[in-house]
Amino acid sequence: MAQADGELARLAAAAESAVERYNGELVQLRNARQSYADTQRRGVEAAHRLDEAQKELASFAANAYRVNTGFNQIPSAIAGNGGPQGYMDRAAMVEVLARRRTAIVRRVEAVRNVADVFRRQAHVTLDEQASATRRAADAKNAAHAAVARQRAAVQRIGAEKRRLEQRLGSARARASALQRARVGARERAEAAKARSGVGEDTERGAVAARAALRWLGTAYSWGGGTVNGPSYGVDHGARIYGFDCSGLAMYAWDKAGVRLDHWTGSQWTSGPHVPLGSLRAGDLVFFARNTSDPRTIHHVGIYLRRGRMVEAPYTGARVRISSIYRNDLIGATRPAG
Repeated sequence: MAQADGELARLAAAAESAVERYNGELVQLRNARQSYADTQRRGVEAAHRLDEAQKELASFAANAYRVNTGFNQIPSAIAGNGGPQGYMDRAAMVEVLARRRTAIVRRVEAVRNVADVFRRQAHVTLDEQASATRRAADAKNAAHAAVARQRAAVQRIGAEKRRLEQRLGSARARASALQRARVGARERAEAAKARSGVGEDTERGAVAARAALRWLGTAYSWGGGTVNGPSYGVDHGARIYGFDCSGLAMYAWDKAGVRLDHWTGSQWTSGPHVPLGSLRAGDLVFFARNTSDPRTIHHVGIYLRRGRMVEAPYTGARVRISSIYRNDLIGATRPAG
């Protein structure tokens, strides 16, 4: 049974890691789409300015043609309209027009260069958007496979555990039932203490902790949770109304006035890191496959007190209170807004 529980924990960590990678790719995809839209808008504006500059140049050329005499310089100076003085006046005007034409041509070239820059940037950001879309699709497929393995293991291990429990006999079954009852009673008591304890604390973290505690017993849903509360998730969570781990953290801290992404990756860097000996209610505690590499973070919980946290653990489980002291505990963050 211990081996089965260990396998279940390993598969749950792998599934959560895949889900959180997908959440992170969604954030990157949204940023890539926004960047492409901004570049497209600037490109359209630059093209409009280029069109206006070209029209101005064409208009100037037509006007300059109308004021030009078209005469040979010497006959124009001798016999042209107004005689030599008229010729000098026309020559001065032509020089002014030539200078203005040079200025307009330079402006057209400058505007054309800007438009070319935005066109190139649009191609680059479009490629980035396509890459982000592919990464998100790959991450979704990986998460889908990991969650499928984890769910299959839950069923297989659950059946195996039931078979083993039957072999333990009625005495052990009664002891297990009593143990579960004690654990349930202790969690309910700790939940009540946590609610009353954080109620005395007026800091934002206490607000976040209270908000998370409201949803004890809510189903885990992959991709579930918004700033407004539980929601239907994606894929395996599409028909489950609830939270995943980063969705619960995002919701809780939104109630305290701090906006977080739906992703453990950016939640880890959302504020200063806090020593485990200085944790306060509401601090986010993180768990990773490699506790020396934050890039492997796969889970987050909301700290309460006395080494306990409220968490949305994994598919098939519900929001619960549990200990933060696990082998994959990497550290904690106090979100700042």
